Amino acid sequence: MTFAPAPIPSRTQYVLEAVKHAILTAQLRPGQALVETELAARFGVSKTPVREALKTLAGTGLVVMSQYKGATVRLVDAAMAREVYDVRLLLEPEALRRSITRGASLEAAQEALEKADSASDKADRSLANRDFHRALYLRCGNPLLSRMLDEIRDQAALVSTVAWSAVPSWEREAAEHREILRLALAGDAEAATGALHHHIASFVHRAFPDDEDGGDTA
Repeated sequence: MTFAPAPIPSRTQYVLEAVKHAILTAQLRPGQALVETELAARFGVSKTPVREALKTLAGTGLVVMSQYKGATVRLVDAAMAREVYDVRLLLEPEALRRSITRGASLEAAQEALEKADSASDKADRSLANRDFHRALYLRCGNPLLSRMLDEIRDQAALVSTVAWSAVPSWEREAAEHREILRLALAGDAEAATGALHHHIASFVHRAFPDDEDGGDTA
């Protein structure tokens, strides 16, 4: 007999999504304390769903739980950013290659690009960019590979949020997205995966340069 995990109660899910959105749109900043009573009052719920939501977010890497400091938004430093993006470099281009060779639909990626281009603020643009990357790998044909990328998706988005707050580079990333999709739609798996690899690697290098680069983010 198999047992499915119990669904998250609706109030907990509501708080979880609201806090995640606030973190990934920089309304809640890295290092900021997440006080249960304040969040409960903000969302009109008891402390229980807030506590459960924060535990779940800690499991995804967006929140840090400390016995002494309580819950805080995870800090982003160069080591954390490179760790997350290294995993993306290992997995995401391969997932895209498989999506292309399978002839998977990339319509969702096109829609995400259009949504990002028409976004009215950086929060909506950031969320659309996340959807674009997910659309590239979601139909790769390997559910485990997709889940592994989903598991680091929020952490990658947190890195992007912090990097863009310091050095906005929306137009450059948007142009790279368009080129990746153009190559993917043309069925050129090698060129598309190469462009995606460069896109991921160059972003984290610009945002968190190696020490020997002297801190140049140009």
